[in-house]
Amino acid sequence: MNFLAHLYLSKKNKNILIGNFIADAVKGKRHADYPKEIQAGILLHREIDNYTDNHPIVRKSKRRLHERYNHYDGVIIDILYDHFLAKNWNNYSKISLAKYADSVYSFLEENKETFPAKIQHILPYMIEYNWLVAYASLNGIERILQGMNKRTKGISKMDLAIEDLKLLYTEFENDFTHFFKELEKFTEEKTTILLAT
Repeated sequence: MNFLAHLYLSKKNKNILIGNFIADAVKGKRHADYPKEIQAGILLHREIDNYTDNHPIVRKSKRRLHERYNHYDGVIIDILYDHFLAKNWNNYSKISLAKYADSVYSFLEENKETFPAKIQHILPYMIEYNWLVAYASLNGIERILQGMNKRTKGISKMDLAIEDLKLLYTEFENDFTHFFKELEKFTEEKTTILLAT
């Protein structure tokens, strides 16, 4: 899953949210350097990624893209699934996506000094280009995929994935909807276990 899903799955625990947000920049056992609840958020992020990567529905989604994008198929699916979460946000939250995004950006800004350098570098771009809200539109997703392709110096061809999304929109959306119900349940159970450890 990508930024929006990880943030959303943190629910109301702000320390879990911080850990979930910074996790990709915290390698190996470095999570032990953080307070207990932030550690739990980092470990939760890893659990979510592992569960997602190995889920049969997600694997089915990735197979649709594998021939064209090879090992970048998973990165693309993470972005496409965030699109469907953003697009259908009202099914998951009583707060509008715009208000949720503003609230999260403010909170992250207030706490950025505690983040790894890599995440401190990303955050201003995330806010300036309003990534969380951008996920909801096809134009926004197209820009994000173009940006990801540039980061791979054009090797990934991820910019072309907007074509695959449009062509197989219903199939990908159905995959996401069924998978995300299971992911929410898994995350709720894992969060309880990690906080109790």
